[in-house]
Amino acid sequence: MYLKSLELQGFKSFPDKITLTFDEGLTAVVGPNGSGKSNIGDAVRWVLGEQSTKELRGKSMEDVIFSGTKTRKQMGFAAVTLTIDNSDRRLSEPEDEVAVTRKLYRSGDSEYLINGRNVRLKDVNELFMDTGLGRDGYAIIGQGRIAEIVGAKSNERRDIFEEAAGALGKLSQAHCRI
Repeated sequence: MYLKSLELQGFKSFPDKITLTFDEGLTAVVGPNGSGKSNIGDAVRWVLGEQSTKELRGKSMEDVIFSGTKTRKQMGFAAVTLTIDNSDRRLSEPEDEVAVTRKLYRSGDSEYLINGRNVRLKDVNELFMDTGLGRDGYAIIGQGRIAEIVGAKSNERRDIFEEAAGALGKLSQAHCRI
């Protein structure tokens, strides 16, 4: 199981549809300040079901929808699709690829899809259960989380690392490379 691609449209600083493709192994996203690196991480958290606007660095969920610029109109929706290689059948879906999509419209309506089927947030959470992925998994470390870990008391830091080690152990047992 590994991340194959991430497609964003209308999400934060990405008004146009863009697809990032990944190979097996380690991938690094680099660029100057303000180029959207953190928004890519936010997109992954969001499509996996993140509900906290604070975790997504916004005030309301509508803040994930491209708000426009002087030269571009605001978008009416945000959509993110995460495609995962599932050839090892680590996820409960029978297909070799699993595509999870989340859409949010300015009207407040939203939807989740797994391989094009409308599902509930609960279904997305269950899909990634016991994989180390998901909105609370340690496979994704959000902006500011490192400072929180470094600033923690030694016993709190130990608890964080022990919990992360348990989640990462599950990942390595599943031969995950996300």
